[in-house]
Amino acid sequence: MENNAFYVALSLLLNFDAPLYQIVALSLQVSLFAVLIAAVLGFPLGAAVALWRFRGRGGVIVLLNALMGLPPVVAGLVVYLLLSRAGPLGEWGLLFTPGAMVIAQVVLVLPILAALSRQKVEEMLDEYRDQFVSLGMSRARMMPTLLWDARFALLTVLLAGFGRASAEVGAVMMVGGNIAGVTRVMTTSIVLETGKGNLPLALGLGIVLLTLVMLINAGAYLVGEFSRRRTG
Repeated sequence: MENNAFYVALSLLLNFDAPLYQIVALSLQVSLFAVLIAAVLGFPLGAAVALWRFRGRGGVIVLLNALMGLPPVVAGLVVYLLLSRAGPLGEWGLLFTPGAMVIAQVVLVLPILAALSRQKVEEMLDEYRDQFVSLGMSRARMMPTLLWDARFALLTVLLAGFGRASAEVGAVMMVGGNIAGVTRVMTTSIVLETGKGNLPLALGLGIVLLTLVMLINAGAYLVGEFSRRRTG
């Protein structure tokens, strides 16, 4: 039975089954958009925390590090309460839409990008501090320089964030509703189809998701190797 389901899953993939690839496409769109927003917000935030000294900075660092392990269902609950009809953002009408799923993934990924970029920028700041002082550069001018110089390391961080977003199930199911053709992504579809006994579709999506995770890890490894060779 399982072998037959596996062969049917491969057939769905090779024949470009429309429902399967529609789910894959929506998953990629949501995760890519979420990671892009998280990067635009998270990298400057991490660099700012690394560069500026202010009261409560230690608490901010601890909070960012703690939020890296934020349980997805907690993130989903927070976003659900914000976007529900009784919530402060309920009038936007985003609940059970791809937009709500993007927001939930941003909440999960942003602390990862901010915390890891803060660590990397601090390392580079220690290395280049004397040069910056001799040039009389302000912290605001240091930020883009350090972020650009750390671009390969940050790309690895970005890939890690994308991996977290694309493999997430709890938060997106809570705020997306797992609606067929609207908010059904790979992870939520695997849970649903397995429960329904539709193993071929679940296996097909699982193969795609596993391949995606492997490609992300391979990309992160190659970026790291390239960065080491450039600086070696």
